Formats: sequence, C-alpha cells, structure tokens
Amino acid sequence: MMEWEPVYRVATLGFVIGIIFGAVAYKTNFCTMGAISDWINIGSKDRLRAWFLGIGLAIVITQFMQHRGMIDLGEAIYLTPNFGWLGHIVGGFLFGVGMTLASGCGQRTLVRVGGGNLKSLVVLLLLGLTAYMTMRGLLALLRVEVFDATNFDLSNAGAASQGIDSLITTVLGIENSVPVTWAVTAIIGGGLIVYAISAASFRRSFDNILAGVAIGLIIPAGWYVTGVVGFDDFDPVRLESYTFIAPAGESLMYLMTFTGSTIDFGVAAIGGVILGSFLYAVATRKFRLETFTDRGDMVRHMLGGVAMGLGGVLALGCTIGQGVTGMSTLALGSLVSLISIIAGSAVTMKIQYSRM
Repeated sequence: MMEWEPVYRVATLGFVIGIIFGAVAYKTNFCTMGAISDWINIGSKDRLRAWFLGIGLAIVITQFMQHRGMIDLGEAIYLTPNFGWLGHIVGGFLFGVGMTLASGCGQRTLVRVGGGNLKSLVVLLLLGLTAYMTMRGLLALLRVEVFDATNFDLSNAGAASQGIDSLITTVLGIENSVPVTWAVTAIIGGGLIVYAISAASFRRSFDNILAGVAIGLIIPAGWYVTGVVGFDDFDPVRLESYTFIAPAGESLMYLMTFTGSTIDFGVAAIGGVILGSFLYAVATRKFRLETFTDRGDMVRHMLGGVAMGLGGVLALGCTIGQGVTGMSTLALGSLVSLISIIAGSAVTMKIQYSRM
C-alpha cells in the first residue's frame, strides 16, 4: 500500500518523534538562545550544559551507529569535501543575531508557535519564506555567486571529507582511521558529556538533564529513521536528522502545493514539533495567545526571522541542525557554524544590553 512506502514510513516516524521533541522542549524550557543568554547575562551555564549534553550524546551514539554500519554519514550533507567556510562563518553569525532578535532559534520558534505565541508565528513565516528564497529563489543568486564561489574543495588536498577525524588522518598520513574517529569522538563527545554533568547545579536540575538526554537520543533516532527504516534499494530516502531552517521553507511550499507534493522527513518533523508543544501546553493549561507589545517588538522579531532564514541556509543549519545533528557527524563545518552562531548571539546580546 502507498502509505507504507519508505517515504511515508519515514515521515510518520519523523512526525511522532517530533511530537516528543516539541513536548519535551516545552516542558523543560529548552532554548539554545536562552542558554547563551543565561551564560552571558547572569553567568548560569546549566541550560548551556543541557545543550552540550545533547551534542555529546548525539556524537557518541551517531558514531557508534556509523561504526556498526547501520548508517552511512557520507550520504548526509555535512561531510562533503566541499567546505563552505564563508557560509558557515557569516551564515552562522547572522543566524545567531537573528535568533536573539526573534527571542529564540528555529526549534524554539516552533515550540512557541505550538504554545500560542503569535509573534513566533510571524517569525516562522518570514524564516520559512527567506529560507526558501535562499535555497531556490531570489536570494539563491547571492548564495551561489558570493558564498558558494568561495567554497574550498578539500579533496584537492587529499581529504575524503570535512570530518574532523578524516582531516586528521589525512594530515598525519594514518591509514587506519577507526582509532582516530573514536579518539575524536571521545575527546569532543565524551568531553561535552563530562563537562555537562560535572556541575552539581546541573545534576540537580531534572528538566535540564531531561532536555539534554532527549536531544541526544532524538538526533540519532532521526538518523535511524531515515537511514535504516527509510533504506530501499529502489527508492531510498535522503539521510538526514532533525534541522529546522530549510524544512521550514519546504513546509510552506508543501502547504501551498499539497496536491502535487510528497511529504518528507523534514516537513513532518516541523509539524510534529508544533503539535507536541501544543498538546503539552494545552494539557498543562499553559496555552495562551501572545502578541507583539509594540512596533519595535514586531520589527525586531521580523528582522530576526529574516536573518535566521538567510543565515540558517548559508550555514547549512541552525542550533539543532548544525549544533547537534551536524556535530554528531564530526563535520568541521558544523563546528565552525556552531561557534559562529554562539558568537553572533553573544555579540547581539551585549549590544542590546549596552543600549538598555
């Protein structure tokens, strides 16, 4: 039956896991922008540790799946030898600026929409529109002619991919890459996990632990759904996991061309996260409509949505798409994007604070 073809199985599971993602994110108040804000403004790192715990767990589990042959991360967008350094830096920084202006990253925007926040609905619409314009519309000219033109092909230097472990083996001339991969996994993934749980204040916070563990499990689950459940010799599903910028644009296009379109993992995930947060908000009687406080508030959120849409596509992802999903592949570009996003958000917060 058609509904059991790989693409529909993958979309269904992506939707269900997305519901869990949305509910957990709402319950725990998981927010990467909020994590950076806590760190910059009040010196608290507990929500940052939750984010880092998720990254560390995602790295370890994903690399285990790769080692066992369950998935082939070389098929994902993150490990190509085509290293778009300028897009990662500028796009990541721009995304960090945007998520600060819009009061949350792509994931948080979806969760807030589910909770009744009409400001985030406006952000989501502008984010999705700008993202699609950057992928296939007017802004694609800027992306191709300016940013893609600066990409560096690492294969010319003998590297098979932009994986940090792959680059190390190439530079050092090591033939057996497995020990290097596990060493990098232990240093980055294990290091982030140890850092997260080393703080007593974090260990006492059930919500932060739940958020970190959930994110750390959900990302590998996405790889499993698309790479194992979606595997088919004749009609394979694209290998991917949770990311929210490009899928936001694709979701808008899907809604407008429903009869001529086929749902995919990303679109289903967007719907799942919104529904999950909505169900939890209603169940806990926290659902309430929230609107802009004034014109300035509206302008800031609109600019934030545009900046996230453009920056997220240039950087190939958001705080989840690059910060966790991309990082789980050990891609150098994901690390550069993650650092750039944090820098963009931190600088914007400092400027906002100085103007208060």
